[in-house]
Amino acid sequence: MKVAIFPPNSLILADLVERKGHEPLVLQKEIRKKVTDPEIDSPPFNITQEDPLKGLKYAAIEVPSGVRGRMSIFGPLIEKADAAIIMEDAPFGFGCMGCSRTNELCVYYLKQKKIPILELKYPRTREETIEVVNKINTFLDELEAENG
Repeated sequence: MKVAIFPPNSLILADLVERKGHEPLVLQKEIRKKVTDPEIDSPPFNITQEDPLKGLKYAAIEVPSGVRGRMSIFGPLIEKADAAIIMEDAPFGFGCMGCSRTNELCVYYLKQKKIPILELKYPRTREETIEVVNKINTFLDELEAENG
């Protein structure tokens, strides 16, 4: 299954999802396409004329342009998702998207999809970390069993 992870650039969550045989929907793969695309004329902006228009599908014109720009990448990932794992209260180094409004919008859209979602609080102790990993593995195993 295709599993959206939040934050969408968390290598830790992506690795856990991939190890269980699912496809993590991650920001890194989308950004790689933009950085290696010969049609992009202006690195480091890595934006095409269509990108701002794509963002309008997910965020109104009144929303700051940075949110629309981020949603032009995150929105299609959310649309592809069969399930999601959301890590709340994670520190910036865990996979920060850099914009609180974008974060809220992404979580809102994930919840609107009516897909299986696992919501977790970022662990602060070793015991909590073990519990979180176990919950993620159980969730992913259950997804596999449902589709199996």
